[in-house]
Amino acid sequence: MDFLKDFPKLKGHPPYYSSPQSILFNGDCLDILSLMSDNSIDMIFADPPYMLSNDGFTCLNGRMVKVNKGKWDKSRGLEEDMRFHEEWISSCRRVLKPEGTMWISGTYHSIYQCGYLLQKHNFHILNDIAWFKPNGAPNLSCRFFTASHETLLWARKDKKAKHTFNYDEMKNGSFPEDALKKENTQMRSVWSITSPKKGEKTEGRHPTQKPLDLLKRIILASTKEDDIVLDPFCGSGTTALACQVLGRRFFIGIEMDEAYCELSKKRLG
Repeated sequence: MDFLKDFPKLKGHPPYYSSPQSILFNGDCLDILSLMSDNSIDMIFADPPYMLSNDGFTCLNGRMVKVNKGKWDKSRGLEEDMRFHEEWISSCRRVLKPEGTMWISGTYHSIYQCGYLLQKHNFHILNDIAWFKPNGAPNLSCRFFTASHETLLWARKDKKAKHTFNYDEMKNGSFPEDALKKENTQMRSVWSITSPKKGEKTEGRHPTQKPLDLLKRIILASTKEDDIVLDPFCGSGTTALACQVLGRRFFIGIEMDEAYCELSKKRLG
């Protein structure tokens, strides 16, 4: 794909990494998205900050550690957090094709705000997926239920448009990692997928890294081989790697932290 031909405004913004199938930009997603053409992207996967780095604690490898992941994940209050989510969701809507779809992952710290904003900006929500983590961390306070899932929202830009859903792949495909998926039955909205395997972190780790099996399923379900996929919060590059494994036409990633851009580069290389 001649990337600059389809996105000429990005000529003055050199990528951090590029290959015949992928391109990665180091910068603020709002800045990069503003340079992208209207109605140019087939599918978006977004894993925005959950805004939960507020001095709480969690369990990591059997040890109590602070949940803080970085300044980028710190809540600035309800109104400011809502403004941030609205800005990137609005920008993503502009670049998404009418028949395009967007996935957003999150916990209760962020996902309800994103769900409200999707509807405010006239997206049509298709599904909410409960991603169950069989190996989720225990709750150390013993004062409320153990968090063992995240929510994924799947929405299309135009309610009247025909979106991509590869039904047969989801019904009859092989998903040995998911104990809840029965052979040759419809894919349900609860997915059992473990956190990233050890082998997925050999080049380094991201604090909110998603498992490759999760992104492969999302891309397999909602894209065609000639589609262009965008991830505005690219992190460790799992979405890019899934597109590469599944042979999708092109992937565009945006990540503001150079260290994670380098991690993505190593994984893709």
